[in-house]
Amino acid sequence: MIDQQQERERPEKSRRRSVEIAAFLAGLVATLAFFAFFPGLPHVIDWGAIVVSLLVAALARWACRRWAERGNRGSPRP
Repeated sequence: MIDQQQERERPEKSRRRSVEIAAFLAGLVATLAFFAFFPGLPHVIDWGAIVVSLLVAALARWACRRWAERGNRGSPRP
């Protein structure tokens, strides 16, 4: 019984991990692109831009995780 439940959860965890990685990379790339191409900003990627990009990426990953957990609470498990 436990093995069957673990087998069902494994693809879900793998998919959730992939989505979290995609959210992190999307946040990172979007923020770096903002700093590189937004008019009026110096078009230089410095350490401040890298740190802010990493923080935004971590926030995007966290938001994705919370959104997925909130969606899973309402659905019954088979």
